[in-house]
Amino acid sequence: MEETARNKRIAVISDTHNLLRKEVREVLSSCCAAVHAGDISSPEVLEEIEKILPFYTVRGNNDKEWAKDLPQELYFELLGLKFYMTHKKKDVPKELKPVDLVIYGHSHKYEETWKEDVCWLNPGSCGPRRFHQPVTMAVVSREEQSFSVERVDILPEMKQEVIPDVKEKDMEKLMDGILKDMQKGLDMEKIGKKHHVPSRFAEQVCRIYMTHPGVTVQGIMDKMEVNARVMK
Repeated sequence: MEETARNKRIAVISDTHNLLRKEVREVLSSCCAAVHAGDISSPEVLEEIEKILPFYTVRGNNDKEWAKDLPQELYFELLGLKFYMTHKKKDVPKELKPVDLVIYGHSHKYEETWKEDVCWLNPGSCGPRRFHQPVTMAVVSREEQSFSVERVDILPEMKQEVIPDVKEKDMEKLMDGILKDMQKGLDMEKIGKKHHVPSRFAEQVCRIYMTHPGVTVQGIMDKMEVNARVMK
């Protein structure tokens, strides 16, 4: 991409949950700055982003003690555009200062609405896939007198959950093994091959574990609606 075009693009991401995908890094590299709407989950993700480009971020509900110095809300300006950003849409104040964009995350669902000349934008989640939902981010492009927003689909929506056809007790053992390998630092492809399951299934298990502190294996099964599908 030409440097002139790159200098007019701002990457908008959220809910990376400890995963900065290769595809996301590539989009970041095509922009001059980035914003992250929270649920980062580890300082290592911020360090990775910082190696690529300057950025602004806020703290999400899953960003714990390590993120205590990150703001919960933020006003800032990029490329002459005024931003307000917080993690949850419900926390946006009723009386906003004049801005061009309101950025938020949390729901993992892409949303772009315009209220008069203000764009309210949730880029969705570009971290581990949550159930069948698509993996998305956004790019804001600065134009002469205005700006445009482009949705970027990293992974399309899945038509159906991919759930191994195993007995319930074996599912508990499988999920426990997946979580142990995640904690050892193995990537999803290796975990999937080791346990003979699709990598996206392993990714979903780890995602629920990371986003629901203290959840049990049974709790993960409930959230994935596995009980209705496994053999009794």
